[in-house]
Amino acid sequence: MSFWDHLDVLRGMLFRSILAVLVCSIVVFCFKSFFFDDIIFAPTRSDFFMYKLLHMSVDMSLVNLEVSSQFFVHLRVAMEVGFILSFPYIIFEIWKFIAPALYKREKKAVSTVFIFSSFLFYLGLAIGYLLIVPISLNFFLNYKVSEVVTNTISLNSYISLFNSTTLSFGIVFEFPAVVIILSALGILYRDTLQKYRRYAIVVISFLAAIITPADPMSMIIAAVPLLLLYEVSVLCCRKRPKETDEELTEAES
Repeated sequence: MSFWDHLDVLRGMLFRSILAVLVCSIVVFCFKSFFFDDIIFAPTRSDFFMYKLLHMSVDMSLVNLEVSSQFFVHLRVAMEVGFILSFPYIIFEIWKFIAPALYKREKKAVSTVFIFSSFLFYLGLAIGYLLIVPISLNFFLNYKVSEVVTNTISLNSYISLFNSTTLSFGIVFEFPAVVIILSALGILYRDTLQKYRRYAIVVISFLAAIITPADPMSMIIAAVPLLLLYEVSVLCCRKRPKETDEELTEAES
């Protein structure tokens, strides 16, 4: 295929992916009460089941500070949830685009990873929603610089925290999938991940601090799944072939 043929295929992939996101977003937009009241705003109520499991108590009310905020929040959430719902299809389109460029042995390994990547994405979303969001809300709502100050939480503020937390964990949990793909293509090997484990711990700790800017306990709870994720990636990554080791030794000598 020529460059323009590849560009035409890429354009088709992007068009179908965007169309899938739009269709899912319209569905989400139409079922406003279900997605907002039963899912997105559930962590704002004290009867949220995770608070009972974590022995926490959060009861907050949201206020709207701008005339058009509720409408634009509705649009924003519809688009983001639409992306989440259409994620498996987007992964499928990406796979169709890159598959012709792979060898048979690479296709077998990479195709399994692409299927597994959707599970990892939704697992990350679940951890962000069920664990990190409640912990963050519990910390911020109970933290006071003075008793004189009363917390009044805006709709935009809550939605920003909710979306950034859940989507961040969904994207971060794609790390093992990326590692396995790079390993299958012969770009990354297990000994490389083992060599940089100490640096990874520092980066993960820093990332956990950004994702959950709360108390140290929340940071640790956020960091543990990410560290486990890194170790899983190490196990999934294949060992360096002996031929490659011998070539490296000869190159160094």
